[in-house]
Amino acid sequence: MTPTSFGTWSNPQGSVHVRVEPCGSEMCGVVIWANDKAKADARRGGTDPLIGSALFRGFVQERPGVWRGRVFVPDIGKTFSGTISVIDDDHVRGAGCLVGRIGCRSQIWTRRKR
Repeated sequence: MTPTSFGTWSNPQGSVHVRVEPCGSEMCGVVIWANDKAKADARRGGTDPLIGSALFRGFVQERPGVWRGRVFVPDIGKTFSGTISVIDDDHVRGAGCLVGRIGCRSQIWTRRKR
């Protein structure tokens, strides 16, 4: 993410909002809001509280518009390798895979407007 891409992003369901910001030379993303269902799902996965949890960890820029790091999935309590790719000013694609690029999934996240 470029510095202009830092900010607050919402998952496709609108159930989790993550503040993405620089963490030293890396990029990280912390949950700043979640609906009750997302909080309950995270609790069942062993993450309580969800608010304040780092979902994006240790992301480093691989090339312009593409970052690679670790993605924490709170509802299953596991961390996977992942990428974040800038689509445009208001959309990024987050993708993560199990070891060996098995079981990959992706989501389009949308910038939260103030």
